[in-house]
Amino acid sequence: MLLISLLSIIPPKWKWLRKNLLIAWIGMIPLGIFLLYGGLGLQSVMSRNFGGLTLTILLTICSSIFALPIGIGLAFCRQSSLFVVKKFSSIYIDSMRAVPLIAVLFFGQLLIPLFLPLGLEIDRVWRAIFAFTLFVSAYIAEDIRGGLQAIPNTQIESAKSLGLNQLQIIRFILIPQSLRIALPALTNQAIGLFQNTSLMSILGLVELLGIGRSILANPKFIGQYIEVYIWLASVYWIICTILALMAKYLEKRLKIA
Repeated sequence: MLLISLLSIIPPKWKWLRKNLLIAWIGMIPLGIFLLYGGLGLQSVMSRNFGGLTLTILLTICSSIFALPIGIGLAFCRQSSLFVVKKFSSIYIDSMRAVPLIAVLFFGQLLIPLFLPLGLEIDRVWRAIFAFTLFVSAYIAEDIRGGLQAIPNTQIESAKSLGLNQLQIIRFILIPQSLRIALPALTNQAIGLFQNTSLMSILGLVELLGIGRSILANPKFIGQYIEVYIWLASVYWIICTILALMAKYLEKRLKIA
């Protein structure tokens, strides 16, 4: 899959694969989770045992997937004509943006178990995903709201004159255009989320930065700080650059469309 994406090694009769590469890459995510949980006869690896780059990518992808639809819903709620809905979404968004991320992560790791009924336990990784989702969705909502405000009212009026109902206007006009307008801001959110997963090393989850700290704690590698931190910085830089290039490519395709 990687060679196909980088070198475009696709036979002419398989051109459909090139058009669906994005879908194929997205499909690798549930496949990877399925294999990690013991699919195809492999030994099961529970999420509490995840670590390193695998945990960092899992936190980033799952939080992004959950936060995007929530953020879109909050953006439309904040634009709603219903006072209660608009006020509730505004309070939630403003509250989340006023609280530091580390406080939300502490809430997810330490306080959520106190509110759960006896016998019910949520894994620490999924509690972290829940906390990241709550935090990032508020910022995504504001990005989407900015995209909605950039859409001229004449398009909505034209859609109503053509007989489209409110749900069709949201589905075919507002959401696609607002996502395209907000794509650069959403890219920043994705990159920031990937970098902010390093905060989980403070809370005991051994993600990418936590692996580096555990290496430095090994007596064999004491004093080799430069090598470890250069390696960590290189990994973060490569992945963030890939995200930026993917967003730039997608933005050009959407503008052409």
